[in-house]
Amino acid sequence: MKFITLVAIFGTTGFCFSDCKWIAPSSTDRRSPCPMVNSLANHGFLPHNGLNISMADLITAFNESINLAPAATQLVGQKALLASTTGSSATFNLDDINTHGIIEHDGSLSRNDIYFGDNHSFNSTIWNSVAAFFTNKTISLATAKSARSSRLAAAAAVNPAFNMSASDVQFSSIETALYLTVFADPDVTSEARTEWVDVLFAKERLPYEEGWRRSQVQLTPAGILGLAAQVATG
Repeated sequence: MKFITLVAIFGTTGFCFSDCKWIAPSSTDRRSPCPMVNSLANHGFLPHNGLNISMADLITAFNESINLAPAATQLVGQKALLASTTGSSATFNLDDINTHGIIEHDGSLSRNDIYFGDNHSFNSTIWNSVAAFFTNKTISLATAKSARSSRLAAAAAVNPAFNMSASDVQFSSIETALYLTVFADPDVTSEARTEWVDVLFAKERLPYEEGWRRSQVQLTPAGILGLAAQVATG
């Protein structure tokens, strides 16, 4: 879960680059195990401090940043609110998502399992083992599936408490489907640009500097869940 001219980052959408400038989190800013959500906070689409985020905040942030349909955002947002420690069932802090078994799960593409203690910090060794599959300029569905399957097998091999519920499997599949969709290469049908994906995971920013632009076509639940179903098979 990476994303220059300051005037035209969003083409004709009307969003201004100055409003989404990337700023690294401070030691007191809250962050989650999800690189996409963290990137949105680092760019200011979500509160930079990672505190008191509402469903409305999420919907606006995902729409403005990656053109994700509200219904798709709600799939994740409803889960995130279940982990809330803010004192309000209508808001959550980004580090609330660290709670194991709600959204966070074993076998993350870029984090270690909760069994080993830190399930939320970026782990370069784990990510590099996944990124080793991405040897071409673009990532195909088959390659993404192989990378995910290898990571799950590696996690299961070293974690005696490894477990993935049906919900965990679905979220894991959605995560891969999301990066394939959000960072789809405009020149290669149904494949994601490798550099853009790496920027998201390794640097937790949207890859504007590398040429990525927000999709002009809204990303829908049907499209993402359909792709996630393909990720989960085989």
